[in-house]
Amino acid sequence: MSSPFGFDTLAIHAGQEPDALTGAVVPPIYQTSTYKQDGVGGLRGGYEYSRSANPTRTALEQCLTALEVGSTGLAFASGMAAEDCLLRTVCRPGDHVVIPDDAYGGTYRLFARVLEQWGVTYTPVPLSDLDAVRAAVRPETRVVWCETPTNPFLRIADLPGLAAIAHDTGALLVVDNTFASPYLQQPLTLGADAVVHSTTKYLGGHSDVVGGAIVVADVDLGERLAFTQNATGAVSGPFDAWLVLRGIRTLGLRMDRHCANAERVAALLVGHPKVGQVFYPGLAEHPGHELAAKQMRGFGGMVSFRHREGEAGALAVCERARVFTLGESLGGVESLIEHPGRMTHASVAGSPLEVPADVVRLSVGIESVEDLLADLVQALS
Repeated sequence: MSSPFGFDTLAIHAGQEPDALTGAVVPPIYQTSTYKQDGVGGLRGGYEYSRSANPTRTALEQCLTALEVGSTGLAFASGMAAEDCLLRTVCRPGDHVVIPDDAYGGTYRLFARVLEQWGVTYTPVPLSDLDAVRAAVRPETRVVWCETPTNPFLRIADLPGLAAIAHDTGALLVVDNTFASPYLQQPLTLGADAVVHSTTKYLGGHSDVVGGAIVVADVDLGERLAFTQNATGAVSGPFDAWLVLRGIRTLGLRMDRHCANAERVAALLVGHPKVGQVFYPGLAEHPGHELAAKQMRGFGGMVSFRHREGEAGALAVCERARVFTLGESLGGVESLIEHPGRMTHASVAGSPLEVPADVVRLSVGIESVEDLLADLVQALS
């Protein structure tokens, strides 16, 4: 539901009222597994066992729901746990899902190695091409699965357009909003039915926690997901929930800096003789630039590029970087560099989603931008 408060106010206050007992302005970490009941079946505050609910996790879920303008939010042990819960709740054997043709490697692995064995089929398509999506949808399609921007090519999808296609056939539009974060984009306000996050990334923001989340628009769908989550148990622990909640309080400030630094990095790469192509929606020549400007508050902190010297050049850049740390994941305050083909997207090797070996992906952090630029210059030399 919409709120009269601005995003940064919600990030600090939604679900985070001062503690009623002590007045603590930061929600306590309820590091407990069980709760005293007021008689058999008499739950105090609705809590009985921390797999079902925990006050620290509740605070995070309420905050996420407010930031994504949804009805129900659920916090998970990881982003993949959130994806699995959603798909196993809404899909059955024989169902079909449309996925991006450059989906995150872990998402592809979930479809290709887990759900396909369960009888759920999938079709990869370029989601920026609405005609291709429309042609891929079948009567048994239950979900159009969207990443925007995509990983690692930063392609942009028309969310209202995808929502119309999905809803025409009775399917759900699910958006992985990890790259944008709710600060830059709120898919539920653009027609999506569900949003998923790896809260490990921008929401946590400090590379010190693993978590995931789902936020949905429909109350009934939220109740079904909550049942599956409780039944399967992949919940966020209280300390992990507290860390993500702490990170969210500075999300707006961090995202502004991520975006500003990434724009400078992309501009440097565009003019470098060893860089063949730069993928960043903030560039005017990016095919999704105008759509991103319409749907997003900013263009994000992720930049990818192709090295003119092929895989050898891409690997050399990864090895020479010093301020950019060679590592998987993204969205932390520190800048990261990686080779998708051998790292985050190794699971798509040999598939239609295989990432070219000359691609390098950057998660641009919030360090002094001149240091980041100098590091890339020396790494490319």
